[in-house]
Amino acid sequence: MSIAQREVGTDDADIRLDRWFRRHFPGLTQGMIEKLCRTGQIRVDGHRAGAATRLAVGQTIRIPPLPAAAAPKPPAAPDPHLAAELARLILYQDQAVIVLDKPAGLAVQGGPGIRRHLDGMLDALRGEQPARPRLVHRLDQETSGVLVLARTPGVAAFLARAFREREVEKTYWAVVRGRPEAAAGRIDLPLVRLKGAKGARSQAAPGDQDAARAITDYQVRDHAGRHVSWLELAPLTGRTHQLRVHCAAIGTPILGDDKYDTMPDPAAGAETRLHLLARRLTLPHPDGGTLTVEAPLPPHMRESFRHFGFSAPKPAPPSRARAA
Repeated sequence: MSIAQREVGTDDADIRLDRWFRRHFPGLTQGMIEKLCRTGQIRVDGHRAGAATRLAVGQTIRIPPLPAAAAPKPPAAPDPHLAAELARLILYQDQAVIVLDKPAGLAVQGGPGIRRHLDGMLDALRGEQPARPRLVHRLDQETSGVLVLARTPGVAAFLARAFREREVEKTYWAVVRGRPEAAAGRIDLPLVRLKGAKGARSQAAPGDQDAARAITDYQVRDHAGRHVSWLELAPLTGRTHQLRVHCAAIGTPILGDDKYDTMPDPAAGAETRLHLLARRLTLPHPDGGTLTVEAPLPPHMRESFRHFGFSAPKPAPPSRARAA
């Protein structure tokens, strides 16, 4: 490989020089990058630069001759059957994002005992892009509904920041046991992680130093007497299992929740799968304005809605509101 020059694009703005090289030349080790910087072989706009140098759009990076092992490997051709399977889940897509209707039971990422997960399938959604789409948020394995993917690293950073700074409006639907005392309200209960329990959370004790504040607004959309209710939930924070713990905390655990529903028997007529849907996301779009996408009821919740007599509107078509 001969000496090359490459301009920093918008997707690589404000990242460290060493991360830029690991992104574009994954075969380079951190030690190799630091040595090339130290000896002046890597330069930014003609000047020596350290591995921690932050890059700006339009800067030029000098790339010295690199070992063949550092060159990025061409991506493998996606499995056409997997690509077709994932294509059926797409609710919306453009050059910046892909929005999926994640089915209940499909894990977003791998872990102990999880062999099949969405993160391991994303090469099938690459299309004409040089890189695979990236996850920017998560849903529990048994939660269905709207899940957003970023199509480039720059979009991933933009959306991750939007989620972190609470610029994303999230709306969930849940079918729960019982009926809240108030038809609408706010649940403001801090959560703490349980030791030894995989991902489980509980209400924090007063004064617990490990507690994380968690806030959820709720509204009763419908109910079947005092036995079962349909709730609309708006989490204002994004804690693990927040909605599941909060619903159980007010005496209305989500149907099918094997972690937080302590009732011994399922509600009459209801399937035991978790009845929680990420119904709607409204988020800032990287190209300006906002994007709103809704997901339909999954089959098990659709059957429960029919059984309990709940009438849910169909999801609205995806919409882009342009910035004023």
